[in-house]
Amino acid sequence: DSVAWYSSNSGGKTHPVGQKAANGLGIYDMSGNVWEWVSDWYDGSYYKNSPKNNPKGPNSGSYRVLRGGSWLNDAGYPRTANRLWGTPDHRDLSCGFRLVRTK
Repeated sequence: DSVAWYSSNSGGKTHPVGQKAANGLGIYDMSGNVWEWVSDWYDGSYYKNSPKNNPKGPNSGSYRVLRGGSWLNDAGYPRTANRLWGTPDHRDLSCGFRLVRTK
């Protein structure tokens, strides 16, 4: 509850970034709120043979990876390690992306 929006605490909607506590890395809203698109291509078996540290994913594919769970999911989904896949043109209310700004 302290770091993620999910079905039981979201009120059925997304929320502005920063209303929950930051995670252990000091990053807000990496879990819950919306599934976040990442640049990795999806391969269901990639992690079985990938490098342990900072795996990059396959070089190509038909599906992109989404991570982190959303306001629509049960409490077990909002984790940065949790991933889904979708076609690059997929759109719905529980998916988004992160803009990064440096100070």
